[in-house]
Amino acid sequence: MGLDRRGCVVQPSPRANRRREEPVDKAKPFDIPKREVWEAFKRVKANQGAAGVDRQSIADFEVDLSNNLYKLWNRLSSGSYFPPPVRRVDIPKADGGTRPLGIPTVADRIAQEVARRYLEPYLEAVFHADAYGYRPGRSAIDAVRQARQRCWRYDWVLDIDVKAYFDSIDWERLLKAVRHHTDCRWVLLYIERWLKAPVQMEDGSVVPRTAGTPQGGVISPLLANLFLHYAFDAWMSRTYPHSVRAIRGRCHLSLQERRTGAGAMERVAGSLRGLQAGAAP
Repeated sequence: MGLDRRGCVVQPSPRANRRREEPVDKAKPFDIPKREVWEAFKRVKANQGAAGVDRQSIADFEVDLSNNLYKLWNRLSSGSYFPPPVRRVDIPKADGGTRPLGIPTVADRIAQEVARRYLEPYLEAVFHADAYGYRPGRSAIDAVRQARQRCWRYDWVLDIDVKAYFDSIDWERLLKAVRHHTDCRWVLLYIERWLKAPVQMEDGSVVPRTAGTPQGGVISPLLANLFLHYAFDAWMSRTYPHSVRAIRGRCHLSLQERRTGAGAMERVAGSLRGLQAGAAP
């Protein structure tokens, strides 16, 4: 059945077979097709992943799959879905430090995937061509390939990394960016709830969050890319059009002369300081 998106509802095209359309529950404030929840589950299952705070694995979730998916759809459609805390796990890094990872529950990952499936096509249409991180059909290897090609034309490269990027995203500016691309009420409602969901530490304590989007959430990479698009990518494309962003805020900037690098580094550093303070350049 051919589908097109109008507002918040996935509607059939005029050529669709009316007998095969899924009936809409008019009693629900949000029209979220059950099929979207099912497709989201299949994606989450394929990606696997650890259990969240409820310690429920994907296999456990599948024991009562039909009822679990129905309950999730019912809550999402009625506006009564509230995400549980995100389980915090510290992943060792090669330099000896750790990277905080937030692991949602299986049900919450499915809910996030429903929203991601709706929102991603709109955002992909505006993302910069030289941004490669967490994008469908693109990878860090593609970014390296592009940077490598430019190395034949430019003699100097600045390697830039935004420290703790996922944890420093300003909520107000991010939500403003989301609203710029959709007025879908359920998407806006649940994104705000996901951003504000607390974190359960390894000792069991629950800690509120005031900024950022958990690295490990299904929708977090899309939201992080959106924020970086307006706060950094757009500015970089105007100021330094030969930059390539790979993943997690890492950027390679190609330059003709070494002396240009000092000024570029100062300008980019100032931009990044503003970014982490919540001010877009």
